[in-house]
Amino acid sequence: MNTIIKTAIITGGGSGVGRAAAIALSDAYNLVLVGRRIETLQETVQEMSSTVSSTLLVPADLSDPDSIGEIFRQTQDQFGRLDVLFNNAGTGAPPGVLLEDLTLDQWQTVVNVNLTAAFLCTQAAFRMMKSQNPRGGRIINNGSISAHTPRPDSAPYTTTKHAMTGLTKSTALDGRKYDIACGQIDIGNAETPMTARMKAGVAQPNGTTEIEPTMDASNVGGAVRYMADLPLDANALFMTVMATKMPYVGRG
Repeated sequence: MNTIIKTAIITGGGSGVGRAAAIALSDAYNLVLVGRRIETLQETVQEMSSTVSSTLLVPADLSDPDSIGEIFRQTQDQFGRLDVLFNNAGTGAPPGVLLEDLTLDQWQTVVNVNLTAAFLCTQAAFRMMKSQNPRGGRIINNGSISAHTPRPDSAPYTTTKHAMTGLTKSTALDGRKYDIACGQIDIGNAETPMTARMKAGVAQPNGTTEIEPTMDASNVGGAVRYMADLPLDANALFMTVMATKMPYVGRG
């Protein structure tokens, strides 16, 4: 009896948390790595030390619905099924822009990548997962600590991450009839290019600037692997993985 090798799509797979997740999954899953630049996706592959599977690299602009459709078409053509979707890709408005100074274009850019793309990927995943045999699969959303509480001057990012929680809950509910599970991982201060500024100091709610502790992104990769490996009759609906001493718990 042939064992089916599961297939996972990771958006934002060219760096940071996406790369950490790819490394963590690479010994057991076929991987579809999605990112803006083929060069960074290739760098991720070079860091995957042990693989028993195949990897498909798909450069894509997630603000373009046609690009999203192409991701899933290529996944279907090469692997014939989808078992895990990690909605990880995200962006923020330029740092230091006050809420009242944000342009509509800056707002919509964040909404399109962080929220609308995740919704469109979820739709496409549903269509594949409910039709394949064995039926079902798992969707993991990157919610972030910002799904719970904001940083200063982060309205677009924080709003989309709060909305991701609603998408996670709706997906978990609507996926039941197709054996599709959905959970959310909320990440705090994983050391990635996006959080490099933590070492120089970031704005705090009281108006000060403070250096914040970070953690190795491999801890997030391991958490994603745990969620991905759960049987479909079990689900980690929400998981928070954070640097232990970051100023989150108790902030007021």
